[in-house]
Amino acid sequence: MSWLVLILSGALEAVWAAALHRASTLQGRRRVAPAALFLAAAAASTGGLAFAMRSIPTGTAYSVWVGVGVVLTSAYAIATKVERPTTARLLLLAGIAACVAGLKVVA
Repeated sequence: MSWLVLILSGALEAVWAAALHRASTLQGRRRVAPAALFLAAAAASTGGLAFAMRSIPTGTAYSVWVGVGVVLTSAYAIATKVERPTTARLLLLAGIAACVAGLKVVA
C-alpha cells in the first residue's frame, strides 16, 4: 500500500509542477484555478510522501517520489511542446525511471 501511495504522490508532484507553470505563465487571466490546483496537489503529494515514509526508508521514499515527479513532469513538458524530446533527454529520463524501479526491487 505504501508503494502505491508513494507512486501516486510522485505523480501529484508532476501535477503541482505543471499547475505552478500554468499559474505563472497565464497572461492577463485569472490564475486562481492553477494556483488552487498547485496548493491542493502539493499538500496531497507531500502528505502521501509522509505516509509512505512510515514504512519505506526515507532516502528510498524521497528518491522514488522525486524520480517519478521528474519523469512525469518532463513527459508533460515534452507532450505540451515546452521541451524538445531529444535523444539524450529521453535516454536520461529512461535512466531515472530505471533507477526508480531498481530502488523498488532492492528495497
